[in-house]
Amino acid sequence: MYEGRTSGVFLRFAVPQMLGLLFNSVYTIVDGMFIGNRLGRAAMAAAAVAVPLLEVLISLAIATASGAGVMISIRLSQGETVKARRYFQESFYLLLGTGLLIAVAGNLWLRPLSELLGGTQDILNDAMTYLRHIIMFAPFQLLSFFLAGMARNDGRPRLAMTALMLGAVSNIILDYLFMYPLNLGIAGAALATALGPIFSVLILLPHFLLRRGALYFEKCPLYIRDIKHILIYGFPSFIMEFSIGIVTFLYNYAIVHYGYGDLGLAAYLMIGYLMLIILTLFLGLGEGLQPVFSYFKGRGELSRSKEMLGFAIKVFLALGAVCYLAILLLSQSFYSVFSPNDTVLVAFASEKSISYFCGFCVAGVNVLMISYRQSTGATGKAFALSLLRSLIFPPVLIFTVPAWFGRNFIWVCLSAAEAMAGCCAALMVRKGEIPFAGAAQIRSAARWRRR
Repeated sequence: MYEGRTSGVFLRFAVPQMLGLLFNSVYTIVDGMFIGNRLGRAAMAAAAVAVPLLEVLISLAIATASGAGVMISIRLSQGETVKARRYFQESFYLLLGTGLLIAVAGNLWLRPLSELLGGTQDILNDAMTYLRHIIMFAPFQLLSFFLAGMARNDGRPRLAMTALMLGAVSNIILDYLFMYPLNLGIAGAALATALGPIFSVLILLPHFLLRRGALYFEKCPLYIRDIKHILIYGFPSFIMEFSIGIVTFLYNYAIVHYGYGDLGLAAYLMIGYLMLIILTLFLGLGEGLQPVFSYFKGRGELSRSKEMLGFAIKVFLALGAVCYLAILLLSQSFYSVFSPNDTVLVAFASEKSISYFCGFCVAGVNVLMISYRQSTGATGKAFALSLLRSLIFPPVLIFTVPAWFGRNFIWVCLSAAEAMAGCCAALMVRKGEIPFAGAAQIRSAARWRRR
């Protein structure tokens, strides 16, 4: 699986994960299309309130899968399959328990949660209805992404892709069924989104239950210290994925604060869908390369890791440029799908997109550098860059730049944050902060072999 030309390994691992995540993101976007066409602008604003929570769930799952994946891939590359299976089971039970806890606590505090996420009085009831269904099925949302990541680390990237894609297709079918023939309204859209991951889990579980790879369920001791390492290795992925939810929450708040109202919230929902597509392309490619970088590290093949990184940087830059060109040419057509009769909303979203996405050519490289550092054990550097592009630069810019220069500047803040984070990443590279073959890797690999 890991042998051959760099481009071939890239296509084998990165592209299936990218396609799987992209199709899985489709079910969120399809909800917006059905809601916009069937229920209108206010219902779209209510659905936007649930986006940060969905991103939290996805972030938890991908972070756990990435953290465990780094440890599992290194162990598998060294032939230590028993420890790899232990890490898999510990992560599975951790996420299962977390999902059940979210389902219980979320229903107990549903109203304050809806208000916290931006539900105004006009849309609060619809927002609560949508959130209730998402919360109830949180365990499946978590496990679908986690099991896909584990299948990828077990050498089955196409299985992971198939499961995520079929989950998305099932959501599209259920969206139509619940919202048109059954006429369930926003509850139907939420239910379709919540049920989609169940199909993904049902496709993925047999691989592990029937022992079709190196990872499967067996009786083994579980250690708290392993959980700590899994979370440490996965935390940069959590921040990187959760940044979508963080940014959405910040923009929802700022849009209301600066007086854009329901028009701004509905427009940002559509812009958020486009952002989700672009970032999913980057995140999917980066996550798909995680087993590759971790495997090369475990085998001590640092020159191949460096070669793969250089190839990937070129791909990410080219992809970012193509995406922005598509936004310039096609964004209005894209937004018209969600609300074809609301020309004011479509024009507003299209106009703001030009500023909002102007720095996204850099975003892909930022994602790649975080994934590379995380996969090779440089967790501190991955964590630092994740914080810069999500928790530090965006909040500072969103709450200062519009106050100084006017509210229209809110739409350029995210791209400015990515550009600033990219400059920091470039400075790290120039100072040798990406250790391809330094002593730090040798010491780290030695510690791993002794554990």
